[in-house]
Amino acid sequence: MEIQHYQACWARDITDLFHAAVHAIADEVYDQQQKALWAPSPPDYAFWSRRLEQKQPWVALSNGQVVGFIELDHDGYIDCTYVHPDYQGMGVAGALYDQVETQAITRGLSRLYVEASKPARRFFAARGFIQIKQNHIERQGIVLSNFLMEKRL
Repeated sequence: MEIQHYQACWARDITDLFHAAVHAIADEVYDQQQKALWAPSPPDYAFWSRRLEQKQPWVALSNGQVVGFIELDHDGYIDCTYVHPDYQGMGVAGALYDQVETQAITRGLSRLYVEASKPARRFFAARGFIQIKQNHIERQGIVLSNFLMEKRL
């Protein structure tokens, strides 16, 4: 596996990975309505192409295939961390996170923060993030919960 900076040729693969990762979450964690709101079908490829061009994520590749990505904003906000369902539990997210933390330290950031989903909360906690609060976001009458977490560097 290798970690590389974003290239536009990966936009569609990243979009499909995001969609697959969200919809692979167990229904007991987020139900079908919540996942459909979070990652609508079909994916909006034009929106994601613009977003990725702006965010410039780090991308994990395995044999040339996109298997994960992570975004780091200039203020230390980790906006997205997703791994393809077939590659979860194989260290992809950890390698991506290590890249982001190294980048944050190089930039002189004093903290990282994230609004972690229920499944991601344990991942970030294991890397030293502490939970600040739980968020409840309502869209179209559907509530999604996540957790504001931060780590001091």
